[in-house]
Amino acid sequence: MAAPKHGKQWSALDRDLHRFSYLEAGTAYVSRPLVGFGIALAFIVIAGVLAGFVFGTDTSGMIIIAAAVFGAYMAINIGANDVANNMGPAVGANALTMGGAIAIAAICESAGALLAGGDVVSTISKGIIDPSGMQTTQIFIWAMMAALISSALWVNLATWVGAPVSTTHSVVGGVMGAGIAAAGFAAVNWPTMGKIAASWVISPVLGGVIAAAFLAFIKANIVYKDDKIAAARKWVPVLVAIMAAAFSSYLALKGLKRVVKIDIETSLIIGLVIGVLTYFVTRPMIHRQSEGLENRNKSLKVLFGLPLVFSAAMLSFAHGANDVANAVGPLAAIVHASQFGDIAAKVAIPSWVMIIGALGISFGLFLFGPKLIRMVGEQITKLNPMRAYCVALSAAITVIVASWLGLPVSSTHIAVGGIFGVGFYREWHTERRRRKLAATRPLPHIPLLAPEERRRRKLVRRSHFMTIVAAWVITVPAAAIMSGLIFLLLNAMVG
Repeated sequence: MAAPKHGKQWSALDRDLHRFSYLEAGTAYVSRPLVGFGIALAFIVIAGVLAGFVFGTDTSGMIIIAAAVFGAYMAINIGANDVANNMGPAVGANALTMGGAIAIAAICESAGALLAGGDVVSTISKGIIDPSGMQTTQIFIWAMMAALISSALWVNLATWVGAPVSTTHSVVGGVMGAGIAAAGFAAVNWPTMGKIAASWVISPVLGGVIAAAFLAFIKANIVYKDDKIAAARKWVPVLVAIMAAAFSSYLALKGLKRVVKIDIETSLIIGLVIGVLTYFVTRPMIHRQSEGLENRNKSLKVLFGLPLVFSAAMLSFAHGANDVANAVGPLAAIVHASQFGDIAAKVAIPSWVMIIGALGISFGLFLFGPKLIRMVGEQITKLNPMRAYCVALSAAITVIVASWLGLPVSSTHIAVGGIFGVGFYREWHTERRRRKLAATRPLPHIPLLAPEERRRRKLVRRSHFMTIVAAWVITVPAAAIMSGLIFLLLNAMVG
């Protein structure tokens, strides 16, 4: 009888150990988000401590410390939200793993910010408010501080909800709201705000139309051809050359401001030269890569995988070069005003400010970015390398077209608009083919889908569409209201 009793004792011990293992697993699962928040908090604190070492802890030094803390917080939120638009399509198309996307984005975003980031930034965020309307330098500092805090809070809230928003528009709203609270409605440059409001519609629509047009071209000239491989050998080098030309022009126009000032015509010439060279280089490469591939759509995805990875990397580099400076603009303005006691229309961005921006983006992307990357790449509509390639290409071309027309656009709105454009085109094309097939080859034994069932099978998730559009529309007014209230609070506390 001893053996069974001994066995029961060990059985009870095993159950207790299993309970402990479940508890440990549950504790680890619960603590994972806390680790992310802990690392982010540590980075924010370190940014403030370093600013204190450099500028001291007198009155102006404490202001710069506070600005550095909120600047680091803003940079983390950029990484968590804005970068997802560059990497989401590549991850959704399975051209990149999540880890690979995060690594490439962190490197390219940081390189863009540090190597090609704008060395001069408008402290009034592209002429939104008139700094002469500010009564004192202190009021200007609190206005920029309020803009920084409100834009960071808004982007954080949008990330938590799962909506990709424009960090540049968040800063614009913050600056506008603080400017109104500090100097009244007359201080705002309303024509500039009108252009920005127009970009809410222009950016996604233009990005969506261009992405859908390229997808239609690929389907007509490659996917629906009898010999898909031969068609791919003919057209994929052309498409890769167009991508190289577009990104070369984009980077020359947006990413080389620190090295040399390039106008739109020169950037197009640079893009044309690089595009032609790329065609002659990639043509034999595509021919070799396509040898032995089966004549089916799955084989075509292989040929678009590598160009898609390069496009995601180039988008991240250009984003780091262009958008990071806008996001840390209020921080640079606060540092200048605190150090020199005056309000300048344009100030140089200190290197340590750009470093905070670059590192903050990397931390935010690594710790909190996967949620938005998955949403953008997988949950709006189903992407494959060809569709994701169209999205990336439309982003570069749309920025060039908008720059040529003098329209302010958002890279976030363009990329997400391109995804919607691809999805809505697929819906239209699928319905068109269904009707054409039913008209030419009626099959009475196969019942037609009911309207309710067809709506359920839509290729674009309408819930995400409505959430994102609503977030876009209210970004500027929400950030403005928050910024105005924060400015009044700051002014009351120190007044």
